[in-house]
Amino acid sequence: MERLATRHRVLAPDSLGAGKSPAWPADRVVMLRDEVALLEPVFAAAGSPFFLIGHSYGGAVALLAALGRPERVRALVLYEPTLFSLLEEESPGQAAANGIRAAAADAAADIDAGRPSVAGERFIDYWMGKGTWRSMPEARQASVAASMGNIGQWSRVLFAEPTPLQSFRSLRVPVLYLVGTESPASSRGVARLLTGVLPKVTVVELAGLGHMGPVTHPDIVNDRIVDFLGRH
Repeated sequence: MERLATRHRVLAPDSLGAGKSPAWPADRVVMLRDEVALLEPVFAAAGSPFFLIGHSYGGAVALLAALGRPERVRALVLYEPTLFSLLEEESPGQAAANGIRAAAADAAADIDAGRPSVAGERFIDYWMGKGTWRSMPEARQASVAASMGNIGQWSRVLFAEPTPLQSFRSLRVPVLYLVGTESPASSRGVARLLTGVLPKVTVVELAGLGHMGPVTHPDIVNDRIVDFLGRH
């Protein structure tokens, strides 16, 4: 945000159950379209056309938002959107999908058992490699553990999204798709599928980066984003 704010008006909304946003509805099944609906006032405030930038779960939300109203999106930047439903569509029960499904299920069970730090370790080590959690400062561990409460809902939403892969062939906006060479099979598998159908996609593989590249190597990722936005 600091980097982009010198040239752009930057808005960074919270998703459901995060920050100051409403809690997850308890009376109905939540889908990604509900996350998009939550952001509609933000999109209205941004004015059209605007850039959309999303990482991981946020990348999946950005994709659905752009697909629903492509005319208002100037360009899209995605860092490994975790639309795991596409893996299931390709081959139900494949190993790439099972890895993240198991990690999320284990973390959700630990949350239910009142063990948020254990949940944080399971989830962070899945995405960033075994031992990552224990190398983190205690203050960072605490903030991550506190954010783990919705892990079960996030996983269900990402696996249950009904939008088929072929729908993204119609998304004719420029897309920068960033993927780390060290990322898990799940997010790299989604990247393989989406970059094969998005009609105006530029794919950049970032050597040595993993799924959390925007956090671990922000300068490298931000350089790519700034360059792409400057050309669109």
